[in-house]
Order: sequence, then structure tokens, then C-alpha cells
Amino acid sequence: MRIAIAIVVPLLAAVPAVAAQRTATFSVPDMTCSLCPVTVETAIRHLDGIVSVSTNVDAKTATVVFDDSKTSATAIADASTNAGYPAALVKEQ
Repeated sequence: MRIAIAIVVPLLAAVPAVAAQRTATFSVPDMTCSLCPVTVETAIRHLDGIVSVSTNVDAKTATVVFDDSKTSATAIADASTNAGYPAALVKEQ
């Protein structure tokens, strides 16, 4: 039994942590028309690990569900910013 534990414990330590889905909400103040959200959503959807994107032009926000092993809130904000719509993280769950 001790031998099995001695073998299994180091193997478990080598296994990477399980990825989790995260939800992040961004402020995107430059969205002013009905086409702006389409541009923001398209830019964000091109990232690996994006599960869903929803925008609200009236609230000037984007809410993104993503796999945190493939992308990050910073990368999402950068994608929106690079598309011409600077985004700032408001909250992440």
C-alpha cells in the first residue's frame, strides 16, 4: 500500500489543474451604434476558448464566458481594444 501511495502522489502533483469556465464583464464605452457590438463580438470570438459573448450597446458592456486554460480576461480586453473598442474589466467570476 505504501508503495502505491508513493507512486500515485507524485503523479497527481504532475497533473495540471482542471480548466474552468469563467465569466467576465467588460465596460466598452465607445460602443455607440448598432454595428459596434458586432465588431466587438467578432473580435472576441476569434480567440481560442471563447464559449459565448453577449454585448449590450445601451449599457456599453460585453459579457464573455471563456475557458481560462485557453484565454484570459486581459486577452479578451486586448482583442476588443485592437478592434477599436477599448475594454476594461469590470468583474470576473
